[in-house]
Amino acid sequence: MLDEEADELVFRAVSGEGQEFLVGRRFPAGRGIAGWVATSGEPMVVDDLAADPSFDRSLAESTAYVPNSLMAAPLISDARVLGVLEVLDASPQARSSVRELDLLAMFARQAAAALRVITPDPLAVASAGRALEGAQREDALRLLGSLEQVLRGTG
Repeated sequence: MLDEEADELVFRAVSGEGQEFLVGRRFPAGRGIAGWVATSGEPMVVDDLAADPSFDRSLAESTAYVPNSLMAAPLISDARVLGVLEVLDASPQARSSVRELDLLAMFARQAAAALRVITPDPLAVASAGRALEGAQREDALRLLGSLEQVLRGTG
């Protein structure tokens, strides 16, 4: 989620590796690929992060997980970027065409709408640095799980 006041991106929900320690972590909003996606409002796929100059390896290393590829889409609601949805190391077939990028962008729009429903002011929660709790966290994780199934072709 984007914390506009602090100009940072805050991990609010994580599914998979790093979920134990990433929630609540903050990173500068203008750095790396997630920063570019948040600033531009455009989705992005990078198949080889080692060769991409916009990838901030030091940020990835600070999370103890350095991906090889990623897909990212902005979470947009009411013409405002709320944050960024990232899928790290998706299977090659899941990131191989414009269709998959469109699917991720569509899912990000749905996730942003869902965030508006389960968290009436997601930007205020991001500013406070709180993680989603209880039913909100379960709903967010269910959304992430659904995306994982779709991208792996099992959903």
